[in-house]
Amino acid sequence: MSSPDVPATPPPTLPGLSWSGLTDVGRYRKNNEDTFLALTFNGHDVRYLGKTGEAAFGGSDFLFAVSDGMGGAQSGEFASRITIDRVTRLLPRGFRLAASGLDSGFQDILTELFSAVHADLIKLGRSYEECAGMGCTLSLAWFTPEWMYFGHIGDSRIYYLPPGGPLTQLTHDHSYVGKLRREGKINERQQRSDPRRNALSQALGASNQFIEPQIGAIRHQPGERFLICSDGLVDGLWDRQIEEHLTTPTAPDVSTAQRLVADAVQSSGRDNTTAVVIEVGGSPRP
Repeated sequence: MSSPDVPATPPPTLPGLSWSGLTDVGRYRKNNEDTFLALTFNGHDVRYLGKTGEAAFGGSDFLFAVSDGMGGAQSGEFASRITIDRVTRLLPRGFRLAASGLDSGFQDILTELFSAVHADLIKLGRSYEECAGMGCTLSLAWFTPEWMYFGHIGDSRIYYLPPGGPLTQLTHDHSYVGKLRREGKINERQQRSDPRRNALSQALGASNQFIEPQIGAIRHQPGERFLICSDGLVDGLWDRQIEEHLTTPTAPDVSTAQRLVADAVQSSGRDNTTAVVIEVGGSPRP
């Protein structure tokens, strides 16, 4: 007697990500001091990703980041680009250090990364007159198959949107006005209109002697979305509008980042505007 057919065991689902990113100079600025980064990396290699895409984790992690430069002439643009370059070079070393115990070591790795970038910018600012006082924000999200580790300083932001909401700002705006908002002393409308909203208490470089970057982690699940953006996006869109964009399907030839940036620039456009959107999926193409 022949044995009945046994259904094949389906292969395990390999988690992955899809993403889109865009930066725009805005309607009034002549140069773009925003920079964003999308890459995959392991202990040996770093591979840059396109503005849109999807991929499975495999043997590599993913990192997405936004940096907003500040300083006279071209130094703000230079600061954000230097920061992204330093992050790229330091990541493989961090991956190797984390391989034997990431859950306990990610905070030290990200803190060291921020400190190294800060020291580089301070040194450049002291060495070259045209770089004096330059600095930048940095908000980055490091995705492993189970966790999203984030590091942040300044007033760029990382938002988190689980299925069904609500939208949550994971990062703290490092400013006096941001502190007032966290303490419930002002609302979103008051924060957006306060003339002190862009005065930062923390940034990389910018003559700051000491920094205390915000470091955190979230165990991610399929269907969750994350947004990393510069303050130009927040200047053009309310939080409820950001959430609507993240939950509303886009046209086939328009990414979520494109739509966010376009609407923010149309509404305000007073500053450079950048958005990187990441969605955790089930099993995207490797």
